[in-house]
Amino acid sequence: MQLSDSIQLIATFVEVLIAILALLIAWQKKKMYAGFIAITFALFVIFDIDRIFSLNISSEFHAIIFLIACLSMLYAVWLIGSERKNS
Repeated sequence: MQLSDSIQLIATFVEVLIAILALLIAWQKKKMYAGFIAITFALFVIFDIDRIFSLNISSEFHAIIFLIACLSMLYAVWLIGSERKNS
């Protein structure tokens, strides 16, 4: 296994941790933006797992995953901004 492969696996593991922690924040603290952050990173994990293990997911599906992840994070950032404005 090359160094870049190891780094990619570690990064994917960190993405899993971020998704889990964000989900816990969404559930325990009732922060909706954290749920969207969890969705974003869960989709990044799917994207990365396909790249690491060559699952041959179609390029169209990759594009859809990436678009949904970006829209999810955009909405999370918008919610954070709205929450700060209302505080």
